[in-house]
Amino acid sequence: MSTETGKQLLHLVFGGELIALDRHEFKDMSKLDIVGIFPSYAEAERAWKAAAQRTVDNAQMRYFIVHMHRMMDPDHSHHYKDGSAR
Repeated sequence: MSTETGKQLLHLVFGGELIALDRHEFKDMSKLDIVGIFPSYAEAERAWKAAAQRTVDNAQMRYFIVHMHRMMDPDHSHHYKDGSAR
């Protein structure tokens, strides 16, 4: 569970090689790296950083954090103590 809100706020971490650095389109969708689904932004961010570090030598490789909880409950925004909506 997320310690910020007491609710489980799911985050997906995934990445792949981009067609171009100025676009969010992948070269080969079959080669996407699904790192995992995490119950908090902090855990997802740690996984994102680790995946990005592993592929630092490939400039076309990018990893993303998707806020699944927003997609599952789009009518309610989830704000943190610092006022941000991660």
